[in-house]
Amino acid sequence: MNSDRRRLLAAGAVTAAGALLGAGALAQAKERVIRVTARKFVFLPREITLKKGVPVVLEFVTADVVMGFNAPDFKVRADIIPGQVSRVRLTPDKTGTFTFLCDIFCGEGHEGMNGQIHVVA
Repeated sequence: MNSDRRRLLAAGAVTAAGALLGAGALAQAKERVIRVTARKFVFLPREITLKKGVPVVLEFVTADVVMGFNAPDFKVRADIIPGQVSRVRLTPDKTGTFTFLCDIFCGEGHEGMNGQIHVVA
């Protein structure tokens, strides 16, 4: 086999490998999105189950007043503003049950506005 033909075959092999690896990157699953509605004085859903190490996007909406979302165990928070969608990306790094809460006073009943994130292996 001459050297030009070897180089051509090697270049073809590299191109094919790159195409296969690139196709794998394109075929990755879409990020899971969980929509959470904040209402006086509750988050819906109140309980969210996630898998450890699997990233998710939490999307928050409200039609009421400005509220907050705070999951201190994961060091994430967001302001939830009426008429807007607030997004928080979260990749749980530990298993267990963790509390999230509204951290902006939204009226009488605010103290009980919380929920739970359950993270499973």
